[in-house]
Amino acid sequence: MSGATALDHVGVVAHDLDMLADQFVWLGFTLTPFARTADGRIGNRCVMLRQGYIELMAVVAGSAGSATLERFLARYAGIHVLAFAVDDTRAETERLRRAGIDAPPVSELTRTVDDAEPDVPRARFAVIPLPEQAEGRINFVHHLTPDVLWQERFLHHRNNATALAEVVVAVANTAESAARFSRLVGCVVVPDPLGGFALDLPRGRVRLVPGDALRDVAVTRLPCIAGLTVRTADANDAIARLLGERGVPHLVCGPEVLVEPSAGGVALRFAAE
Repeated sequence: MSGATALDHVGVVAHDLDMLADQFVWLGFTLTPFARTADGRIGNRCVMLRQGYIELMAVVAGSAGSATLERFLARYAGIHVLAFAVDDTRAETERLRRAGIDAPPVSELTRTVDDAEPDVPRARFAVIPLPEQAEGRINFVHHLTPDVLWQERFLHHRNNATALAEVVVAVANTAESAARFSRLVGCVVVPDPLGGFALDLPRGRVRLVPGDALRDVAVTRLPCIAGLTVRTADANDAIARLLGERGVPHLVCGPEVLVEPSAGGVALRFAAE
């Protein structure tokens, strides 16, 4: 299949990984152990969902730092990476080049899933890093070892989250952003109820909307990846209970629960399956 098949994951960038991880745990998510990239400069922990995942990232203390993460954080703390799943990275590279997009060669990356156990099987990915976009970094990824990441022990969450359903990107010019994303991702855009456009993938959705249309989320700069929606398996019963017990500010909007941007600058929306 040509074009992206799913919203694979998002990358949330923070100054302090431990603080960011604590915020997600407080919202009822189970996190993977601390791990780091192959060069040792960036640490991560992940929220693995049965469909997609959320990667939490920060520079590892004492490392040489990361110019990329520092550039992201100079704009804002929050989501800066959108990764799309593809079935065939070589075919996607050819499609991108036919579309006039300068796609680099496919690279294979590896990393541990637990820094405390470096000898366990490593996660391996085939990746196409697309040209940098104003909205954030966009990657194509094909998982070579999905079982290493999607371990059953990581997939059970107190809030009963099951899937990365959608990402909302606030932009100044929705028509220009939609045309560019459609060409990059290989997906036709459709009108969005908020006045912008959306890319409806076989699994997951990306919405490109005007910043002033997000009434429940304060947008301080454009463009930005403002928030995400995760689906729950219990009509939001568990997350509503957790938020009430823990005094977390939130809004109930019909079948959805919105947590205001406190988890690393991310507006989190929970939606029933």
